[in-house]
Amino acid sequence: AQVSVAKVILAVFGVAVVVILIAVPTAIFLNKDTDEGNQRTFTLEDAFNNTLKPKSYNLRWISDHEYLHKSQGSVTIHNVTSGTSSEFLSKATFDQVQAYDYQLSADGKYVAFMSNYSKLWRHSFTATYSLYDLETGYVFVFSMYFQAYVWNYNVYVKSAPESKPVQVTINGEYNVILNGIPDWVYEEEMFSSHQGFWWSPGGKHLAYIETNDTEVQIIEYTWYGDEQYPSTVLIPYPKPGTPNPVVKLFVVDTNNVTDITEVVVPAPFGSGEHYLATVTWVTDERIAVQWLKRLQQHLILQIYDLTGSTWNPVEVKLDVMNRYYYFISIRPGMTQNSPFSKQLNLHATTLLLKGRITTPWLGLGKDLVLNQNKYINYISNILWTKQGTRNTNPCLTCALQGEDCLYNSAYFSHDASYYRMSCSGPGIPKYSIIDNRINKEKTVLENNEDFKGLISDKAMPTMLRDKIKLYGFDLWYQMYLPPGFDKSKKYPLLIDVYGGPCSQKADYIYRVGWSTYLASTEKIIVASFDGRGSGFQGDKLMHAIYKRLGTYEVEDQIRAAREFIDMGFIDKDRVAIWGWSYGGYVTSMVLGAGSGVFKCGMAVAPVSKWDYYDSIYTERYMMQPKENKAFYENSTVTERAKKFHSVQYLLVHGTADDNVHFQQAAEISEALVEEQVDFEAMWYTDKDHGLGGAAYQHLYNHMTHFLQRCFA
Repeated sequence: AQVSVAKVILAVFGVAVVVILIAVPTAIFLNKDTDEGNQRTFTLEDAFNNTLKPKSYNLRWISDHEYLHKSQGSVTIHNVTSGTSSEFLSKATFDQVQAYDYQLSADGKYVAFMSNYSKLWRHSFTATYSLYDLETGYVFVFSMYFQAYVWNYNVYVKSAPESKPVQVTINGEYNVILNGIPDWVYEEEMFSSHQGFWWSPGGKHLAYIETNDTEVQIIEYTWYGDEQYPSTVLIPYPKPGTPNPVVKLFVVDTNNVTDITEVVVPAPFGSGEHYLATVTWVTDERIAVQWLKRLQQHLILQIYDLTGSTWNPVEVKLDVMNRYYYFISIRPGMTQNSPFSKQLNLHATTLLLKGRITTPWLGLGKDLVLNQNKYINYISNILWTKQGTRNTNPCLTCALQGEDCLYNSAYFSHDASYYRMSCSGPGIPKYSIIDNRINKEKTVLENNEDFKGLISDKAMPTMLRDKIKLYGFDLWYQMYLPPGFDKSKKYPLLIDVYGGPCSQKADYIYRVGWSTYLASTEKIIVASFDGRGSGFQGDKLMHAIYKRLGTYEVEDQIRAAREFIDMGFIDKDRVAIWGWSYGGYVTSMVLGAGSGVFKCGMAVAPVSKWDYYDSIYTERYMMQPKENKAFYENSTVTERAKKFHSVQYLLVHGTADDNVHFQQAAEISEALVEEQVDFEAMWYTDKDHGLGGAAYQHLYNHMTHFLQRCFA
């Protein structure tokens, strides 16, 4: 889990939401006690053994009835209608350029191979691109064989793959002016993507952003590396109340790259600080742009039409203040970064209040190109979570999948004749092709029979999912129960928390990991609880922590632990809590509350003070420090340092965390030292927020040993 997972809440923020079809069971079940017999437990080594994970099934729709599937180094094309398949890209072709992935051009004539991957931030990376001509079999091993790309922070376009690139912008400069790509905060918090340019449907125009970080203050951290002297990483990183990047939108005519026009922000927004939220082409001469004010309480969807060489604002299609909207694309094959439907001239929206769909799905525009009922029917069956209120439309997945599939998602072919149904749980995951025209399963892609066989001789935990009624809400929790669970016995308890705005930890997804090991081998109950501030249970619950982070979401984890102890099977003297990112923050705040409930806790990459986190995320929930001074000051971990004397605390952080900076953990460490608190700490050199590579397994080994000492 990451601090930035919750992208929208309380503020008006247009987002693309992947179509999730979730069946909502009204009965909560607990697997019956099982006899472990001679079964082996699920070990810590098993938790990091990829062969002991359920398989997924990747595919990319390329038409209404064809998709590409990559397996064992090659790519196969499948025809769903005929049931035939053939090799599309051989392993030898991938090996020719040592490619790890590929992209198919829109016209189906070229493949872009990617090699030499190097991660930058969460979504951005650098790579070597090679263009493969499917007709001739010739490979161009140059990144410049694209019709649009960014090089040294400038935008280039080409009229054809073999033509000479033409430079569109000239002012690009590292950490100052970025053309065609977002800076750190826009990538992380606004776009959830490294993409900063967008083709019009017919390819006549290219829209791109200019990100100006001139006034943004710099965060610096040391990169130790392998050289004699370490280097310093510098990132423009706006924090609450400090200058933000200035982002402008331009459109270039690809037939005449000197014809560049700014898409100007409307006057009511342009006079103050604002964000460019989304960009969506409607036609080659119409573009839809969402603008959002800095405090994220006012959003407009502005439509622009091309008149001569000017993009004129012709109408405001949506003007929302102090309400919470989801913008959902219903385009078949949509992805998370597709905020509007190309089948609708503009968009489809719904307003969520109190956990219920209170307005109809709206197709706003001149024409519905595809059958409206078919698509709206799929979207109106979205049950945002098992906690939501069941709507009256027929469930599309219930009869198909049954009680083992209560958390489902759909990925549609181009005209929605078929879709890949992904069943994520609570049973072992399953993937299949569904014929949308008759709502029948056509092909099973992956049923994980091999995985079932691998775990058949292992003593696996059972899952308990239920609700606790608190503060007038039915609040959900889940528990991993040890094999052979006996209610008359006492078990140690570990709370696995995230707790951030609009987050969810209790769900019906089937997971195998560290919690599986702890329950199976260590006989520890691992529980998660969604309290106030969590998502998908209505605005009243979610908005409870608006302008007051570090309050109710912290109190509720303490209350939940007490409720679990009262159930009678928890050892009250062996209760712990752990979390990562926002979960690390909540863990630290809980331990610093001095409740006496928890014996120990582990905080990975925690926030310590909201003043230190980025502006877009923090101000969305806390406003600016000058407008909410008391809650900024009262929501710090460091102010609770003296109450850590009574708990065992493990603090973990990567020194190259570009998201929640090492500064945050350093502040906690300093405060604890000042109070003479004895605690444990683990720093991971040159590791970012995800603690990847060898650090990841090392972390879980280290936390396991810490937990064993705590519960001894």
